[in-house]
Amino acid sequence: MSKLHSICVYCGSSVGVRPTYAEAARQIGMELAREQIRLVYGGGDVGLMGTVARSVIAHGGSVTGIIPKFLQRRENMLAEVEDLIVTDDMHERKRLMFEHADAFIALPGGVGTLEELVEQLTWAQLGQHKKPIVLANVDGFWTRFLGLLDHMRQEGFIRAETAVDVMVAERPEDIVPMMRRALAGLVDRDLELTVGPDVL
Repeated sequence: MSKLHSICVYCGSSVGVRPTYAEAARQIGMELAREQIRLVYGGGDVGLMGTVARSVIAHGGSVTGIIPKFLQRRENMLAEVEDLIVTDDMHERKRLMFEHADAFIALPGGVGTLEELVEQLTWAQLGQHKKPIVLANVDGFWTRFLGLLDHMRQEGFIRAETAVDVMVAERPEDIVPMMRRALAGLVDRDLELTVGPDVL
C-alpha cells in the first residue's frame, strides 16, 4: 500500500464548544477534495461529521458515507453523498470504514470517536494493518489522550515491542503530507526487507 486514495475521518456528531473544531473539519474537507482523496466517514449530516463531508462535496471531492440503519434518523443521513452505504449494525459499519480507507484521521469527538480511534490503534499494535493514523490535535484536544498513552508506557502496559504508532498534527494542512511520508517510509522498509540492505 503506497497510494493515498481514501482517508477515513473519525469525528464527533456534535460540533463541540470551540469554533476551531468545525473550522478544522472544513479545512480537512477542502484539503481532501483538493488532493483528490476520497473521504470515508460515518454518513451523517450532524456535528463535525456533516461539516467535513459537506466541505469535501462543496470543493468538488468524493465521499463515501457508511451508516447503520438505526442511526439514519439520529445522525440525519446526508443524502448528497454520492456513495452511501447503509449497514445492519455498528460492527459492519466499522469494518467497511476500515476496508474502504488507506489511512485514518481523528478529529475531536466523544466516546464513539475515541472507540473507533483506539480500535485502529489496537489493530495496528497487533500487526493487523500498517495504515497511517493521525490525531488532528485541534487546540490541544488530544493532548490529554497522548498523556494517557505516555502514562501507560511508564506503567509498563505499552512496551517497546507493542508500540502504539500514532502521528500528531497541530495543523490540518500538515496531515496529508504527513501520511504520504509515512506511506513512503513503509514502502522503503518493505523494499529493504525484500531485497536486503546490500542490494540497495
